[in-house]
Amino acid sequence: MSRVKRGTIKNKSRKNTLAQVKGYRFGRSTKKKMATEAIAHAGNHAFAHRRDKKSNFRRLWNVKINAEVRKYEISYSKFIDMLNKKDIKINRKMLADLAENNPDSFKRIVDTVK
Repeated sequence: MSRVKRGTIKNKSRKNTLAQVKGYRFGRSTKKKMATEAIAHAGNHAFAHRRDKKSNFRRLWNVKINAEVRKYEISYSKFIDMLNKKDIKINRKMLADLAENNPDSFKRIVDTVK
């Protein structure tokens, strides 16, 4: 059996790994072993933070709705409760957008709920 030299394949693998960590600092951007580890950790954080992003946005929407609703002497929780009792199906994302960009429309919703 003939001898196989893997230099080109190894270099290609290293080049691809280092291309993924371009912009990282210190050895993580130049050393294959550290780069591989950095990629693994980055992947874990990316996966987890994609999930976190959803809860962060929901928190932001709640804050925006609460800020607007307080102008009409209602608390956020009471407002959401009244929406549910009146069977008004509008999600928090839309409510937050209305509160921020269309206060008049939001006021109409609050009046309907009261």
